[in-house]
Amino acid sequence: MSGEPMLSVKGLQKIYQADSGPLEAIRNLTFDLPAGQLTCLVGPSGCGKTTLLKMISGLLNPTQGEVLLAGEKVTGPPKNMAVVFQEYGRSLFPWMRVADNVELPLKAAGVAKAERDRLVSEALEAVGLGHTGKQYPWQLSGGMQQRVAIARAVAYQPKVLLMDEPFAAVDAQTRADLEDLVRRVWKQLGVTILFVTHDIDESVYLGERVLIMSSSPTIIQEDLYIDLPAERNQLETRALPRFTELRHHVYEQIQKAKTHTADVADAEAKAAAN
Repeated sequence: MSGEPMLSVKGLQKIYQADSGPLEAIRNLTFDLPAGQLTCLVGPSGCGKTTLLKMISGLLNPTQGEVLLAGEKVTGPPKNMAVVFQEYGRSLFPWMRVADNVELPLKAAGVAKAERDRLVSEALEAVGLGHTGKQYPWQLSGGMQQRVAIARAVAYQPKVLLMDEPFAAVDAQTRADLEDLVRRVWKQLGVTILFVTHDIDESVYLGERVLIMSSSPTIIQEDLYIDLPAERNQLETRALPRFTELRHHVYEQIQKAKTHTADVADAEAKAAAN
């Protein structure tokens, strides 16, 4: 790869055609993710986090700009990328056993049966569900179902894993367990992860880096390095003074983005009235 980033977003823009006219949701988003980095993406509600993820994953065409995966332009869903969605219940087929759900993308990719079995077994073990292969998703708790969704992405062995607010629908204790699971799997596999969340504490706890998005039309407001210890746990890490400083800084930036949007809206309203 000659030192090139694993994932590169260049000048990404998205304009929707609304009844009132063109609506610019994303404006000139540019950033690179090196191989093996865990990066979190946060921003105000409605800033276009999911829109951005859809463009990165090739599910939505940008108005301008491009996305490169290992130097190759993304023009549709790439083979070396996997996505874990927030609504895990809808992403799992209830009539298929857990192992069959995890195996599905491998089957579609034409992976040989013996190799599929090995990858499924390893993925389920990695997320602590090695004993659930013959069960159905509806027999598992919400947190366990989300683990199955993560196992399916892991089994596919992607170069880049996109996670779209994957823990928003689970309780606080399960969320903490899943956060630690993601960091453990990330270290084991060395995969590049872009983790989208609305939870500021989660972004600081999980990431090596946090990209803070502005309000719409969205740009990268700040690219923040997270200088916390590489080894983290829910009690000690969150009790560190530096953790508190970082979460305060991210929160402050998001509040500034909200204030800026309100100021612009007021200025536009006054201009229209005059």
